Amino acid sequence: MASPELIRAFESYKTYTVKSDKADERVIDACVQAANVAYTGEKDIPYGKEISAFSHSLIDRWVKENTNGNFWMFERWAQENQKSHNVINQAYDLFKIESPHLFTSYMYYMERNRDYSKRFYVPRRKTLWLPAQDMQDLEDDLLDTYGLSMPSRVGKSTLCIFFLTWIGLRKPMSHNAMGGHSGQLVKRFFRGLENLTDTDEYKFAELFQYVNPTMKKVVEKKSSDPAELTINLGKKDEFATFTCRSTDSTWTGAVDVSEDGYLYVDDLVRDREHSLSASRMENTYQEYQNKMLDRMNDGAKKILVGTLWSVLDPLVREENENDGNPRARFRKIPALNENDESNFQYEFKGFSSEYYISYRNRLDKAEWMAKYQQAPFVREGLTFPIEELRFFDGNVPDDKCRTIAALDPAFGSGDSLSMPICKDFGDNKYIVDWVHDKRTVAYTIPLVADKILEHTITELKIEKNRGGDLFAEQLQKELDARRIRHCHITLENAPVKMSKEDKISGYSDFVKRQFQFLTVRKWTDDSNFVYVASEQYRKAIDEMTMFSAEGKNVNDDAPDAITQLAMMFEKKQQRKAVIMRSPI
Repeated sequence: MASPELIRAFESYKTYTVKSDKADERVIDACVQAANVAYTGEKDIPYGKEISAFSHSLIDRWVKENTNGNFWMFERWAQENQKSHNVINQAYDLFKIESPHLFTSYMYYMERNRDYSKRFYVPRRKTLWLPAQDMQDLEDDLLDTYGLSMPSRVGKSTLCIFFLTWIGLRKPMSHNAMGGHSGQLVKRFFRGLENLTDTDEYKFAELFQYVNPTMKKVVEKKSSDPAELTINLGKKDEFATFTCRSTDSTWTGAVDVSEDGYLYVDDLVRDREHSLSASRMENTYQEYQNKMLDRMNDGAKKILVGTLWSVLDPLVREENENDGNPRARFRKIPALNENDESNFQYEFKGFSSEYYISYRNRLDKAEWMAKYQQAPFVREGLTFPIEELRFFDGNVPDDKCRTIAALDPAFGSGDSLSMPICKDFGDNKYIVDWVHDKRTVAYTIPLVADKILEHTITELKIEKNRGGDLFAEQLQKELDARRIRHCHITLENAPVKMSKEDKISGYSDFVKRQFQFLTVRKWTDDSNFVYVASEQYRKAIDEMTMFSAEGKNVNDDAPDAITQLAMMFEKKQQRKAVIMRSPI
């Protein structure tokens, strides 16, 4: 509990700052000292965090007022010009004070002496701050299980190795295990631990003595035997602080994960070939269950990291088993966001949007979605495998046709409004455009009206369920305001005796047999084609071709909409014949 004297002092600093026109270095100094008293003297960690957060805001304010930039720009400039400044030292004093309690502050201080361009966390913090906060929540005992899936070479494993060294700093007598699919992989884990804890490039030795003044740093380290990759911090113990083992090594009797330790599992699936074998995936899961989880003591936590190749992946199975568990979190960060922008365009050694898009255009669809977008696949369960669909190049016959569409409504709550548009020539039915948009009705109603006008849509079916009647009413007002009279809107209820999955599966053969979809081209001159697949069209096809009636689907709006369109045609084909008297 913070003392009254400390509280009065800190409140006076805040009051002075509010009244002051500019940030004062003397006040920053006083705040840093107050944070040190709260953290180390009075052991009031929550109040210490409050003081240090305020202190950082003062430093940011000072940098903004004096350089018109941010702290990291200022530090980078100072480093490149071999300058030093008191404000930079004050910030790092705070990071050191916070380092036993805040994971990001620990990483900042660990890399203080490194060249800015060679640092790991600061240039990548735009994206990695989120999994870093997840790991903070793990150690703050808000979580027991954490899963992280991101593309390769973006820093997920290094972030986790930093985290484990932070655990070693905080709890050197804890026992932690790191497992992977091969001996070569776990050797890399070991080298990462060794580099962070036992080289002058990082500040681990200084921080270790700061947090554990009565202990020596590295007591024992073994790396000559591939089966014995261990690092012991603090005092010697029966089990090491860190043990690195592959799944084909012995765990029983050699590995322990203490009640305050972590089991870290990274890349149990070797590659795509491994992921396509159901028997190998089952064996991998059993090894994970029987070798790795078996070494965890009650209270130990686990981190699973990897690329989501398949729904049989141990990481995916863990997520399914923890469905609804508030103490489990599974974070997926794809290569490209919904706007086709890279999530990993770092200051250094990042990956651009163009880089990922080029891979998307070369890779098999399912492989792209798994390896880069973190959407695991199981080909056997796909309802609309892309190789079973019919495609056309963008040109349609010159004959007369009618244009109809089906609309699955949405109101901006995470679902997509989905509306495939079909040019019907009788035997040939071409899906020439597709509205597939997550935005609110303020955007989608004008967009749908535009498409009705652009393609001369004469009939539009809207599913009445889930607010479809309200959407139809607002759309009709938009059409009336524009004096668009040629489109007849019909409302129909979804089948009550059939689940959505059964409905989509039931009409899948019709979709694959009757509809032709636009080829999604990226490197072709589109000027020679009448119709060209838009970005929304591509997203709808992606969603449709990854739909599985056998498993969980994050989104099913596109397959639902194309099924509604198929039902429109079937209804027309099943009209009763009327017997008439012959005029002869």
